Amino acid sequence: MTEQHELSAHPEAPERSSGIAVISEHPVENPGFPPERPRVTDLDPKQEKGQERRIVALFFVSIIGSVAAIALYILFPIIPGDMQSVRNNTMFVGLAIALALLAIGVGVVHWSKALMHGHDLVEERHATRGSEATRGRAAEIFTEANQESGFTRRRLLRNTLITAAVVSPLPAVVLLRDLAPAADPVPLLKHTMWDKGVRLTRDPSGTPIRAADVTLGSAFHVIPEGLNELEHGRLEEKAKAAVLLMRLKPEDLHVSPEREDWNFRGIVAYSKICTHVGCPVALYEQQTHHLLCPCHQSQFDITREARVIFGPAKRPLPQLPITVDDDGYLVARSDFTEPVGPSFWERVL
Repeated sequence: MTEQHELSAHPEAPERSSGIAVISEHPVENPGFPPERPRVTDLDPKQEKGQERRIVALFFVSIIGSVAAIALYILFPIIPGDMQSVRNNTMFVGLAIALALLAIGVGVVHWSKALMHGHDLVEERHATRGSEATRGRAAEIFTEANQESGFTRRRLLRNTLITAAVVSPLPAVVLLRDLAPAADPVPLLKHTMWDKGVRLTRDPSGTPIRAADVTLGSAFHVIPEGLNELEHGRLEEKAKAAVLLMRLKPEDLHVSPEREDWNFRGIVAYSKICTHVGCPVALYEQQTHHLLCPCHQSQFDITREARVIFGPAKRPLPQLPITVDDDGYLVARSDFTEPVGPSFWERVL
């Protein structure tokens, strides 16, 4: 039967225009496909039951994989500084998560190919809202699909699929939750390696910085002296202590009374860690004296003690009090007087 004949047999159907298909309110018989060949599960109830058991087994494998990912994450913890522990954790946890996702995916596909009805259908699209008869037919199709797939009838299949889908996100929840510090993060972020008399050095060379080296408009990435000599396992100390050093005209700075001696002749130092979610603040606009976080576009005004002027950050960047030693090198007066890093650590719900 040709397409033109099919449409003429249904005068209620709208005409086809500009290549946009219309929906037919009646099933199309013999649309030109070869006769449907029944599957073994359509002919043999024992084969059908066997396929159902195989699919259930796949869903159980997915559940086991999700639970195993959590167990392996605990059994093979990441030890700071030990790359072998990182490799073991990544390999075993990754394999378990891959098994869980692969099993649930294969199970769903196998269910559709082996147990759901495989007869051919022709579905024609419509550009506007269908008639009430069409909408009623759509509801009937959903009911028929439910009956054909056996979703409500095959309870074991349905329940194992739902359980596997519910359990599969648990490894991600456990892994993401474990990224947070085990201890209260505020004390951990309140103290860094900066201390009275510690020289400011270039990152990553570790070269001390003289006040005369800092010119107007320049910006230096700074770490405490000796930080590069730390073992690999203490890289988090470098992250906490990272500082941006800039020089402005002293008359451009608006300094509060308690911070009058925190800068040296217009040279100021601020934490490099954004107070939003901890991204590195690395973009300095020389003309406006603004610091920009590239992650979520928070902006800080250096002329006004790095207060927030735009973006989601809720508090200014912590300032490092600095001065110079007898040799003219820039040194810290003390550690930061407030926690560095994201401010959500300090929120009270």
